[in-house]
Amino acid sequence: MSPGDSGKGRKKGQSNNPKLRALTAREVALDVLVRVDEQGAYSNLLLNSSLQKSGLSREDAGLATELVYGTISRLITLDFVLEQFVSKGIVKLQPWVRSLLRLSLYQIMYLDRIPSHAAVNEAVNISKKRGHQGISGMVNGVLRSVLRAGDLPVLPENLSEAKRISLQHSHPLWMVKRWITEYGAEIAEAMCTANNEPPAVSVRVNTTMISPEKLLNEMQEQGLNALASEVSPYGIVVKGGGNMALTSWYRDGYLSIQDESSMLVAEAVAPEPGMKVLDCCAAPGGKTAHMAELMKDEGYVYANDLHLHKAKLISDQAERLGLESIVTGSADAMDLDSTCEHSSFDRILLDAPCSGLGVIRRKPDLKWRKEPEDVASIAALQKGLLESVSKLLKPGGLLVYSTCTTEQAENGDIVTSFLDMNPDFSAVTFSSSIWGRLQETALARGEGIQILPNHFGSDGFFISCLQRRL
Repeated sequence: MSPGDSGKGRKKGQSNNPKLRALTAREVALDVLVRVDEQGAYSNLLLNSSLQKSGLSREDAGLATELVYGTISRLITLDFVLEQFVSKGIVKLQPWVRSLLRLSLYQIMYLDRIPSHAAVNEAVNISKKRGHQGISGMVNGVLRSVLRAGDLPVLPENLSEAKRISLQHSHPLWMVKRWITEYGAEIAEAMCTANNEPPAVSVRVNTTMISPEKLLNEMQEQGLNALASEVSPYGIVVKGGGNMALTSWYRDGYLSIQDESSMLVAEAVAPEPGMKVLDCCAAPGGKTAHMAELMKDEGYVYANDLHLHKAKLISDQAERLGLESIVTGSADAMDLDSTCEHSSFDRILLDAPCSGLGVIRRKPDLKWRKEPEDVASIAALQKGLLESVSKLLKPGGLLVYSTCTTEQAENGDIVTSFLDMNPDFSAVTFSSSIWGRLQETALARGEGIQILPNHFGSDGFFISCLQRRL
């Protein structure tokens, strides 16, 4: 039995027949990786469903998760190394063999806690079950050659800075070049490094039920490694606590699972009790709920989403959290200016659809699914949305524009263009308490706060506060 495959996931009385036995962590990970490779499946959705069916122990489920996300995240580097050891090239391999070599090499290169020989032996065993002797011999030969090669990857000399970062940190070259242009090579490399680190688990405290200090104390008393967030006064970071959605605190509405950067958005909106607030693109409802909590559930929060089933998710969250001020609706946000009264909202949040390049650490598939033209196409939509929903804001009211991306074409450029065309609006971002708290680390970009994934170990986010003049 190999490290990480504890066997605890095997159900009592289960047959030892190989065809009936439970899959190991590596086999579950391999099945997910093959389907992601062949069918373009979303790794997070497929992994979650696979783990639910697998019966793996908590430890083995953790290993399977690490293997899936780590292998996908390090894809460029893994393939670069494998090409040096697979004589006919990895493209010609059967998809399951290619994925098996990738996840095995990931363990050898990046997982210190798993002995390399164990990773090789497991790969050979799996290849014997799935293929024939020739395949298992090839897998064994490739991985043994990797072990003899020593520290990897060995990169060619005289690479450009962008190419080196791309190969070493496994990010598309176009993405690295954009970040070097925008932020410089040192920061671009730091962003790539941060994107390959496992994301922290952070929760937002429902302050209508409990104070952050009291909930933190409860967690620590129960033995959790929990710390107050350095980013948000409403956040707690939990290390090694497992799935917080399975806790009684979550079930009873005391907390929501949310990234620390994302928690800043509702704080930027600064809603007050009794206000009328619009959340234009609200699903799955984390920011909506946070605004209602900040309002002490007094007032009116209209949460809109394009899709009816996603609007239902918001309603479910509001019910779990005991929030009655949230009303949901389903419409195209671009059409809200024709269905809602103009100049009627005290606060508006436009958490705009975006390329999502700030959340790569949570969704490593994004690196391989996105293309440069995606940024330009989504920017046109963002510009139209901001122009449209701004008509619904009262004079003196506040509109917050936010995204979970690092691309200034979707962030600062959008806000600058909007302000140029709308002289009755002015930016007030840098007078906010958020900027006062984060300014030594976060960046000022185009009348907004730009948080990068390497700043706080949280998601990349952009937040801009725009006030309509009286």
